[in-house]
Amino acid sequence: MTAADAQTARRGTVLVVDDEEGVRASVRAILEETCDVLEAGNGAEALEILKAHEVDLVMLDQRMPGEPGIDVLPRIKAADPSAVVVIATAVRELRTAVEALKRGAYDYLTKPFDVDDILMLAQRALEKRALEREVLYLRTALAGGPADANTLAGSFERMVGRHPEMARIYQLITQIASTPTTVLITGESGTGKELVARAIHARSDRRAQPFVAVNVAAIPDTLVESELFGHEKGAFTGAHAKKLGRFEVAHGGTVFLDEIGTLRMDLQAKLLRVLQEREIERLGGIRPVPVDVRILAATNVNLRTAVKARTFREDLYYRLNVVHIEMPSLNRRREDIPLLVAHFLAQIARESGVRKIYAPEAVELLATADWPGNIRQLQNVVRQNVALSQTPIIPVELVQQSLGGSPGRLPSFDEARDEFTRSYLSQILQITGGNVSQAARLARRNRTDFYKLLARHQLTPEEFKQR
Repeated sequence: MTAADAQTARRGTVLVVDDEEGVRASVRAILEETCDVLEAGNGAEALEILKAHEVDLVMLDQRMPGEPGIDVLPRIKAADPSAVVVIATAVRELRTAVEALKRGAYDYLTKPFDVDDILMLAQRALEKRALEREVLYLRTALAGGPADANTLAGSFERMVGRHPEMARIYQLITQIASTPTTVLITGESGTGKELVARAIHARSDRRAQPFVAVNVAAIPDTLVESELFGHEKGAFTGAHAKKLGRFEVAHGGTVFLDEIGTLRMDLQAKLLRVLQEREIERLGGIRPVPVDVRILAATNVNLRTAVKARTFREDLYYRLNVVHIEMPSLNRRREDIPLLVAHFLAQIARESGVRKIYAPEAVELLATADWPGNIRQLQNVVRQNVALSQTPIIPVELVQQSLGGSPGRLPSFDEARDEFTRSYLSQILQITGGNVSQAARLARRNRTDFYKLLARHQLTPEEFKQR
């Protein structure tokens, strides 16, 4: 493989399984300019690495302590049927190499290795994987499925996961992307709702136009209307010039309204007008302005409950909820955690050049831990572990500390504030027997704002009503 070929070829991942450190180091030196190289000293270590990483080529030594390579081979193929496995043998073991081919090995190498043979073999293996990805892409496209060349790796438009619920979401995104349908995306915080919205936009006819994301809850109440719909010069004190709102900025593209459940009731009526009439009115304006946008909305609260509590318009709910996509929590799809960890490690390596992997027991701990913050929390833990690990292999002790196993670990400011707020609201509702009007007065908040706080912290007055 020439240097030019290396630049144009897809950078793959090679796992070298050999009990001799010198052999592993030699193969790394040969391939590391064109591939990411992982190492294992025996079959058990190799299987643990396969749980946490996407591997294209496995170079498997036949003679190792414990299980020989030919016995490890079927277990590797069971763990990842698409992995290309090459058996390394001594010249006198060619009969074993032939048997390995019958069991699913792609090829064999004889020791001592020739540099050109290793380079050529890696090139052929990666080309084979690229061809398999292309075939999968074409098959899924013809079948109407999520036609994405990364599907084989459990990836779809920057979303990572092979869980059946994720596969159904990929399928649904593919089906609705090219339609003008309004979509409501629900799920806990940190599950990737904005990624779904971006995937819909990226696969739509509007992909060349703006994607404008707005976190409604992050904008002060007094500025929400101006931010969304714009204002005319002189509309209010400080409005020294005309300003275009997010809907006008997104003309021809997509507007993503996150935390839609916190939108004020009067602005909900204006949003309903946008959906019905396809026009907006700037603050202080006297004539409607046509807008051509697709609206995608997301929330982590139950809008049906908000409708019953009269904090969210029922007619707007049904206009937004034409197609509903519910994102599963990370705890519901634990088998995707090793894939996500590998994805974040690769992302960090691309950004910073720092390449680290987790010890097998650390991956197991990540896969079994509780993740109330979902994917966002997992990503933060991985980034923290890479930054703090003093060795190329991240130890399980560091993961334990990140997950709160260390006695000195304190909750973040946001965690502490949210915990206090939820406890405070619960106590007030307990005192008032679930009477929201009385509770709002005690908290010195207006009734609407109090309902928003309840929805944000997933509390319902009915839970506290005295029976």
